[in-house]
Amino acid sequence: MSVASVKGWCPGAIRPMQSGDGLVVRVRPFGGRLDAAQTAGLAHLADRHGNGLIDVTSRANLQIRGVSETSHRLLLDGLAQLTLLDPDADTESRRNILVTPFWCDGDETQALAAELEEALADSVLELPTKFGFAIDDGRSRVLAGNSADVRIERDLTGGLMVRADGARVGRSVARGEAVTTALAFASWFVASGGAKNGRGRMAAHLESGAKLPEMLGGEAEPAPIMAAVRPGLYPQGAMVGIAFGQISHATLNQLSGCGHALRMTPWRMVLSEGRRTMPSASGLITEAYDPALRVVACSGAPCCGEAYADTRGLAAALAPNIGEAARLHVSGCAKGCADSGAAAITLVATAAGFDLVRGGSTRDEPILRGLDRDDIVRDPSILMGGH
Repeated sequence: MSVASVKGWCPGAIRPMQSGDGLVVRVRPFGGRLDAAQTAGLAHLADRHGNGLIDVTSRANLQIRGVSETSHRLLLDGLAQLTLLDPDADTESRRNILVTPFWCDGDETQALAAELEEALADSVLELPTKFGFAIDDGRSRVLAGNSADVRIERDLTGGLMVRADGARVGRSVARGEAVTTALAFASWFVASGGAKNGRGRMAAHLESGAKLPEMLGGEAEPAPIMAAVRPGLYPQGAMVGIAFGQISHATLNQLSGCGHALRMTPWRMVLSEGRRTMPSASGLITEAYDPALRVVACSGAPCCGEAYADTRGLAAALAPNIGEAARLHVSGCAKGCADSGAAAITLVATAAGFDLVRGGSTRDEPILRGLDRDDIVRDPSILMGGH
């Protein structure tokens, strides 16, 4: 089968997805981290074998865009040289792990991530495409609002615990038990039919009435949730936003300067490790309350062949007019690839114009249909109920 015909799942590196601007090749950094050489290497590969644009995804991955079938093989060779390639597509698809960026040298985060990656590589579990894990083992949780099905966290006393997404409490574990217990949760999920229920997600499986077995039960309450992460300086380095989740190869290369590694996040931000000043480059968001942080938009037309409109142009025009407490999602079609959750305002492009959903997602019923783009830009108050 031609690789260009492959679509309908989350892309990988070995098994990419066709889009309007070519193949989308997803790179999943091991441990949620790219060292400086890998960052510079990825920038070079995106320029040489793609169209120079890289997406930063809500799964803390990078996507090289505009790859041709001819250049795909060369790109894979380059990723292998950077040690950013799995041995096969199945191993790659199982390695779906979010890692807190706020770890410190000598703590357990990176060791847990490496151990979980190795265990998943050796596993024969047939997990749904979007089934994922989170290692959120700081004293405060930062990934609680991000998609994951099995979570390795801290409890209120600072001990490790493993929790099924959707469950209020989890199971306390010793350090050596954390990864095996996380895989036990995943094995139960498959064995109990979770892969066929609720689009293959743990929380939906539990909500439908599935009961965790006693061996996986527990009463450990997870640590408190950290306040929303914003661009700025942290003990671990400089957190910068990526405007609309897309960065140029030149800006990515700049971020690798002076030997700074990058820690990926699911918030369309990256943490430039060890920096004590905020970097400055085109497409970076460095202000904590930049209006662009309140707006999510997919690639849109013409980059995506499924999209009915230019989403990012509209999002950029509307961002300054969205209230500080509101959140806007502009989607090129009803799939909602950029964000599956609810937003205060969701605009969904269709063949007849934009549909407006308030307080919901692209899957919810719109309150207005067929809105004209120019009308929305001229009078954004229609989005907030001004008419």
